[in-house]
Amino acid sequence: MNRTLTVLGSTGSIGTQTLEAASGLGFTFTALTANKNAALMERQARQVSPLAVAMADEPAARDLRVRLADTGIRVLSGQEGVCECAAMDAAVVVSSLVGIAGLVPTLSAVRAGKRRIALANKETLVCAGRIVRREIEENSCELIPVDSEHSAIFQCLAGGKPDEVKRILLTASGGPFRTLTREELETVTRERALRHPNWDMGAKVTIDSASMMNKGLEVIEAMHLFGVEPGRIRVVVHPQSIVHSAVEFTDNSVIAQMGLPDMRLPIQLALTYPARCPSLAGELDLAKIGTLTFEEPDPDRFRCLAIALETAPRTDAAPAVMNAANEVAVRAFLEDRIRFTEIPEIVGRAVSDLGKSPAETVEDILAADRLTRESIKVK
Repeated sequence: MNRTLTVLGSTGSIGTQTLEAASGLGFTFTALTANKNAALMERQARQVSPLAVAMADEPAARDLRVRLADTGIRVLSGQEGVCECAAMDAAVVVSSLVGIAGLVPTLSAVRAGKRRIALANKETLVCAGRIVRREIEENSCELIPVDSEHSAIFQCLAGGKPDEVKRILLTASGGPFRTLTREELETVTRERALRHPNWDMGAKVTIDSASMMNKGLEVIEAMHLFGVEPGRIRVVVHPQSIVHSAVEFTDNSVIAQMGLPDMRLPIQLALTYPARCPSLAGELDLAKIGTLTFEEPDPDRFRCLAIALETAPRTDAAPAVMNAANEVAVRAFLEDRIRFTEIPEIVGRAVSDLGKSPAETVEDILAADRLTRESIKVK
């Protein structure tokens, strides 16, 4: 295959691991984009020599132009610059921007046509899944998931035909607060929430894992990725994070994908599929792991998961409102302005108040997102 690559969100957790995985696989880099970490972007640009880079933050772009003045690398800025990089000629575009910020650049990559989109930005499908799927088909793009759970499902589906799928078993680690009571959740700290027992992820995704909102978002993402209604997606808590997800077929056989909790494995598969190459991820030793356990999630303690499951079937702006409210609430928690248990309270109120607005176009989605952010007041 043509091994040219663009990475949207290259300075984040998935982006940095993508550069690590791709550098040893013979990929050349067309473009990199990020928000405002100019120092890391400079190091990455000098390492992989892309044709262009873009910073969404204008001051960061000005700083980066000075840093890269001795190179021939173009430095673009703002959302327009990020979208221009997304549309440049590359065989694979990894979309790993965090949050709703990934929607428009991902669509820019899709509209460039006939390429692979390796999607790590779940909010793109959560907020605008029907729109994105339609654009994918119209522009003859290939969509490969990067999330470990959705990569696992993607691999398991090869074991049968689409009409033979009974349900999807979406695994969840349960996060750091899996065994806490609702009363104990009232007093958890930011530092404690950021200590995930298995995965090394960015701050926002780590908090979403602690609240189990991440799993709710993944249910909605799986609906749009695999064409499965939410009633056929079952969330199963699996604390060891070895079984990344599974598919149950009509004959009641279950095919699961396993591996160590290392994002470099699903990232690499999204880059090289259908080929499999030696990976930087470690080998799985089941005898050493010893025991794998599974349990039901508790939506009474983890209200974010319950809200997401209630929102999943809706075709109005409720998923986009939920996502925006969650982004605002998570930021407030990370800044010590609200308690952990206030996250689902903020999200639930926003969905109730604003979720019925239309969601037929990207403009509708972005308008609902803006209105939600403007409406939420936290101390």
